[in-house]
Amino acid sequence: MARRRRSPWPGLLLAVVLLVLSLGLEASNPNGTAIRGNLVKLGGNARSFRGRGRGSSRLLKIQKQINAMNKQPVKTIRSPDGDLIDCVLLRNQPAFDHPKLKHHQLQEEPMIWPNNLAKETSTEQDDVSIRVTQMWHQSGKQCPRGTVPIRRTTIDDILRAGSVRRYGRKFHKPPNPSRSNSSGAAASFQASSLMAMPEAMDSNGHEHAIAYTTGQFYGAQASLNVWRPDIDVPNEFSLSQIWLLGGSFADDLNSIEAGWQVSPELYGDSNPRLFTYWTSDSYQATGCYNLLCSGFIQTGSDIAIGASISPVSSYDGPQYDIRILVWKDPRTGNWWMRLGDRTLVGYWPAEIFSHLTDYASMVEFGGEVVNTQPDGSHTATQMGSGRFPSRGFAEASYFRNIGVVDSDNELQSHPVLQTLAEHPNCYGIVKAGSSDWGQYFYYGGPGSNPTCR
Repeated sequence: MARRRRSPWPGLLLAVVLLVLSLGLEASNPNGTAIRGNLVKLGGNARSFRGRGRGSSRLLKIQKQINAMNKQPVKTIRSPDGDLIDCVLLRNQPAFDHPKLKHHQLQEEPMIWPNNLAKETSTEQDDVSIRVTQMWHQSGKQCPRGTVPIRRTTIDDILRAGSVRRYGRKFHKPPNPSRSNSSGAAASFQASSLMAMPEAMDSNGHEHAIAYTTGQFYGAQASLNVWRPDIDVPNEFSLSQIWLLGGSFADDLNSIEAGWQVSPELYGDSNPRLFTYWTSDSYQATGCYNLLCSGFIQTGSDIAIGASISPVSSYDGPQYDIRILVWKDPRTGNWWMRLGDRTLVGYWPAEIFSHLTDYASMVEFGGEVVNTQPDGSHTATQMGSGRFPSRGFAEASYFRNIGVVDSDNELQSHPVLQTLAEHPNCYGIVKAGSSDWGQYFYYGGPGSNPTCR
């Protein structure tokens, strides 16, 4: 039987679509040549996309998403790690695409700060540095005043996520301590809005080692030790962060999150990166990482959310941490984020939340990993430094200077903390206190080991 010859028209049509897109990008974007290179590469793989039920429609959808996220820059800075940092006019950033922010009054600085900031605790060790920078700063270039630095999204970023819908989004809830604590006993809380919750969130492979407190909170602070944990499988991640939560874990959870993470799927490398996240409906349809959707409003020109942190800690060597403060401006209702002692990053506007327009019912501090159980056994993805808490300073990762903002707008440095480690043989947590570090804890672990299978 004669073999049927495949028509060349689908491939030619796709090539034309790609060429038109790339020419349009180059005309409207000063960095269009690099993007066109990605499109040409995709064109070469068009047959494999068609074989999986994909094709030009998928590429058009991806390009539409990229066009929405990558705003026209006034300047672009190339980072040594390969990132492109676009300096975008403050008012042109993605946040203002949100329908609830069309008429938002931009707040360039908070109107009210928490009290007691001048009494923040000092470092306990001389070799602990709180002056951590980002890798793109090594270029020696800065974004102009009136602009904000935004890490550019590439086609490769979205392809690693597997779909436009998945890119930059979480599909799981934070740890829920109401069902069990680290010993498996029931935990009791006074925060009624967080009482009726499902099981602790490790059913989807997410495992945690956290300290938490419940009540009525208007902010939180901690210094997070920064490491570069090993990731066993590319679609797993390891992060350390602060969560501020309101509502219930069922379907209306509001969450504000900030910290550092290593996520090869999201960023394409194994560098620890500063990140933010938010949701107002329990991770169903709202929210995203960093500035990958509209919502968070960046105001500072010094820090790029999603960019690599440098330097990082080493075993028995120098230790580095980042101090993060998140608090609610009582006059505007916006939730501000500060990095270090003086750098304002931006804020989550009150309009995008429901429960967090009032206060946070729970605050959590700690680590999280994804365990996909490669080959049917526990992942070797590390949390924190990859060492257990018992190893202590310069080996185990820590949170220190932990505080919460109360209803009087006072930064309280000694909140009552409980701990939760869902799988302590894999990742643990040990809390303590001192006059210099205030409330602190060591946490983390190696994942797979003889007692963690």
